Amino acid sequence: MFFGIVTIILTLLADQASKFIVDTKLVIDEPIEVCDFFNLVKVWNTGISFSLFNDYGNVGKFALVIFALAVVIFLLRWMYYENNRLKIFGLALIIGGALGNVVDRIRAGAVLDFLDFHYQTVHWPAFNLADSFICIGAFLLIFLEITKRESMYK
Repeated sequence: MFFGIVTIILTLLADQASKFIVDTKLVIDEPIEVCDFFNLVKVWNTGISFSLFNDYGNVGKFALVIFALAVVIFLLRWMYYENNRLKIFGLALIIGGALGNVVDRIRAGAVLDFLDFHYQTVHWPAFNLADSFICIGAFLLIFLEITKRESMYK
């Protein structure tokens, strides 16, 4: 469990530090081109992934915070009983990322996104480190489940 808690704290700190730097150094609507396919941008997202549910105001913010905290509690309980360190790592990444976005919603009413990948004029929706940690953790858990099931049948 200690390993998971440390991972959660490091994930949360990395996310919040990156958002602090972006918030203090970048200006909205003034992207910084890093290379041909990647920009740093400053975008506030009041919704969830891909700006879904962006127009629900304080009710939406409150609902998203409550939902995220419920998921965090569920995942913490799972992590507490889990013995596989890779699964603990994946769960901790998801929890740390979710908490990073919850901190933003409580502090600013929205989540700060800043990673902008694109091909010419087609842009993937901007995201942040918390979103990346959540995706990496989820993919790790899925991978571990798929490989466990495949090995059961051999």
